[in-house]
Amino acid sequence: VSFDMGGTTAKMCLIKDGSPTVTDTFEIARVHRFKRGSGMPVRVPTIELIEIGAGGGSIARIDELGLLKVGPESAGADPGPACYGQGGTEPTVTDADALLGYLNPDYFLGGRMSLDLKAAESAMARLAEPLGLSVTEAAHGLFRVVNENMISATRVHIAEQGGDPRRLKLIAFGGAGPMHAHAIAHALKMEGYICPASAGVASAMGFLTAPAAFEYARTFMARLEQTTLPELDKVYAELEEQGRETLLEAGVPADEMTFTRQADLRHVGQGYEIVVTLPFEKLADVQLDEDLAPRFFEQYESVYGHAHKHLGLEITTCRLTASGPKPSINLNPVQTSVSHPDVAIKGTRQAYFSDLGGFTEVPLYDRSKLAAGSIFEGPAIVEEIDSTAVIGPGTRVEIDHYANLNVTFIEEEKS
Repeated sequence: VSFDMGGTTAKMCLIKDGSPTVTDTFEIARVHRFKRGSGMPVRVPTIELIEIGAGGGSIARIDELGLLKVGPESAGADPGPACYGQGGTEPTVTDADALLGYLNPDYFLGGRMSLDLKAAESAMARLAEPLGLSVTEAAHGLFRVVNENMISATRVHIAEQGGDPRRLKLIAFGGAGPMHAHAIAHALKMEGYICPASAGVASAMGFLTAPAAFEYARTFMARLEQTTLPELDKVYAELEEQGRETLLEAGVPADEMTFTRQADLRHVGQGYEIVVTLPFEKLADVQLDEDLAPRFFEQYESVYGHAHKHLGLEITTCRLTASGPKPSINLNPVQTSVSHPDVAIKGTRQAYFSDLGGFTEVPLYDRSKLAAGSIFEGPAIVEEIDSTAVIGPGTRVEIDHYANLNVTFIEEEKS
């Protein structure tokens, strides 16, 4: 599960077999920013992800029932969280992270910006006093509430895609993602979590590694019979010709083009389809009951748990993706060293971990000095210029050849 938490939003996306799910419906002009069905549907292909108002700048407040709520309103970058010292007075997630000791006030943005903890305390007091809490208790409450918002959203998203969080890992990026990854992965009983190097700008990697691709779709409403398959060959041949012309205009050599056929299929009489990939060069040579239908049933069962195999199938849309080659990106591996990871420790700091009863002295690791193969255990904090990773207790961290922090839960391994 990819987990991107920035300044205003958190986005979660389930990745299956190395690829995200793509949907053909997207909403714009939502009345309620993060509520499905409150906007105008647009039929364009987009990545199937869930987005909620949970970011570093998300503002906390007390609602009419006296409960602590976080987001979707955000302080943004101007004035930003109170700890930025730019005039912000509302308590935000970043203020809570700073007060809980997760952020280094003297090393924000690699030391180019200092955090004003006094301003963060003043803002947090606006929450604490009405609730009868200390500033620390209010900050921890804010931290837990925003985490629970993301945990609930992630759980729903995984369930909707037919996944099981216990068989997944979380990959956390964005400036704030690695700070909240432990709480989310642990609550969902995931296998662990991964914090890539330069997590604050890791989303740019998606743009660099995505191939040039064009999507085509044509409505084809019919009951799926053996006699229907030759007709589909004609439709896909026409779509492929369109895709070939477009890729040539985009500068993609003919021998590097790839065409992927898909179809929107459903049980007869249903009102909702699922997209099924058709890895067949010629559908006319395919046996519907032996080759094609089982692919639908298998995918349908993975999402809904049961397929009605006694019912016939319908096709509603023919889809084709015309794509070029994936760009080749050469990442520089970090140096492998036999030295102890303690050489990367640059100090200690008091950080709040409820599992340990409150503030605990934890080591601070300089990520740039962690060599491949280094192994250490949490709790710990790993700092770099654009993000901070908060490693909770009961974990083991291993650095791979590309400086990723691979975190696993020790308790789960022992059990």
